[in-house]
Amino acid sequence: MNIYEKESYTRSTNHNLVAHHQVTVKDRKLMEITGVKKLHSFDSETFIIDTTLGQLRIYGQNLEMNNIELDKGELTISGFIQNHEYQDGDYNANGKGIFSKLFK
Repeated sequence: MNIYEKESYTRSTNHNLVAHHQVTVKDRKLMEITGVKKLHSFDSETFIIDTTLGQLRIYGQNLEMNNIELDKGELTISGFIQNHEYQDGDYNANGKGIFSKLFK
């Protein structure tokens, strides 16, 4: 599968989820992400997110989640953003996200 096919492909059956994935960084202080499927974990230095195009890891300092709307597939993070990278394969594909762990 090439990159163009991946852009239109989503592994989720949730029809409300945005299939398009986009990452926007403003002045390394604000990151807006679309195509978010699951938030695995986060703290002030690292966010681990499943997107429609694979797992995304975000590294920085004083990172905070400003907005999350998983039904729309949107996430906004603020802080000092140092790096972000994609990992091939699913991170804990059969596991549960952070919110299902919090609200048992």
